[in-house]
Amino acid sequence: MMSGKYLLDTNIVIALFAEDAIVINYLSKAAHVFIPSIVIGELYYGAYNSHRTEQNLSQLRSFTRENTIIPCNELTAQYYGQIKYDLKKKGRPIPENDLWIAALGKQYGITLVSRDTHFSNIDELGLETW
Repeated sequence: MMSGKYLLDTNIVIALFAEDAIVINYLSKAAHVFIPSIVIGELYYGAYNSHRTEQNLSQLRSFTRENTIIPCNELTAQYYGQIKYDLKKKGRPIPENDLWIAALGKQYGITLVSRDTHFSNIDELGLETW
């Protein structure tokens, strides 16, 4: 599912902040990049929980101004419920936040980029690992 549209998971944004050359290279070729609102929440938590809170908050605020943040809505909730149910039937639950992130990927037909392998258990989710 190489559409040129990518939805970034938290671990990819953290890698970007760390100037990971692989992530920077892929992003330089991406047509459109989207960030789930859930990822922004996880990043805010990380910033508040860090020893460099003000520096990390400043970096995060700049990042959110420069990127398209996708919020959840009722349709996202429907995808969430279906994904969670399917994973329960498979006996392969994943963290709650990742369910919402995957739901956004499926809802908008955007390839999710993550280094978390548990996303591979979700049917019909475009997924790449960078």
